[in-house]
Amino acid sequence: MKMTAARLLQSTLACALTVFSVASMANEATLPPTIKLVVPFTTGGSNDIFARALSEQLGTKLGVTVIVDNKPGAGGVVGAAEVARAKPNGGTLLFSSNSFVTRAAVDTNLPFNHRTSFTPVAMVAQGALLLVVANHTNYKSTDDLIKEAAKKQVNYATAGIGSIAHLSTELMNSMAGIQMTHIPYKGISPALTDMVGGRVEALIATPASVGGALRANQVRAIAVTTSTPSPFYPELPSMARAIPGYSVDVWWGVLGPADMPAGIVERLNKAISEVAQSPRMKEIFSKEAATPYTMSAKDFGVYMNQELDKWQKVAKERNIKLSD
Repeated sequence: MKMTAARLLQSTLACALTVFSVASMANEATLPPTIKLVVPFTTGGSNDIFARALSEQLGTKLGVTVIVDNKPGAGGVVGAAEVARAKPNGGTLLFSSNSFVTRAAVDTNLPFNHRTSFTPVAMVAQGALLLVVANHTNYKSTDDLIKEAAKKQVNYATAGIGSIAHLSTELMNSMAGIQMTHIPYKGISPALTDMVGGRVEALIATPASVGGALRANQVRAIAVTTSTPSPFYPELPSMARAIPGYSVDVWWGVLGPADMPAGIVERLNKAISEVAQSPRMKEIFSKEAATPYTMSAKDFGVYMNQELDKWQKVAKERNIKLSD
């Protein structure tokens, strides 16, 4: 049967549209030859260690060069601002952690909007924080600490105002109906020194930051912040046992500038998720008492918004802010 001119034209247009659509999708998923992975903190910390390990395998998997660029300053704001200003072509990405949302919860003078200036790309890993107490105390559990804080002044240390440790402890204060006194320090080392010296009773911190003091039996851990026990500290109960509903995870993830093409985001998410599950990355995560934790870019965006909502509520209720 001969094809009419109209049907021939329709068929030709359909083929052309299909070719155009495939070409557009391919262009959307094409990455620049070099990707800059911005770490908004100094070298040596968990963000830097994880980003460098990730970049080694990610470059090979994507067929591009991935370089890590440390841009510390203002609690992660300097590096994040650089990514927010970058072209949304996948060439500049941000490797960050909880500080990305906790900073936003307490700082009203930021050069970007955490909800609209970035594209969530991929979650990489999650872990627990530890509730640690001084050896001069008699606290054996979260319950012991809460009961003591309800009767007398208990000082808790953090590595700074607005940190995940600070907000996590204030969440504890709020949910347990107590008021421990915050003693902020410029870093975890002086905080631990004062804890060993008997000037503060408690703190919440990452396992890596207090690992040396724990191994030296200078302080002791009594609980984890996650809703379930950590595989790295199976002997420690969750704080939720004493405070029903309490849950804090420390996490790491990758973001890009706003308006990144869906194809690029999907390609990056798939590659990052695969690398995060590799034996080498699992080994590196384990040194920070963390495990791979992957999700779709969309789910990561939902998760981060929930995290921001959570910490903004805590900051408002507890009147925590860095600026007006």
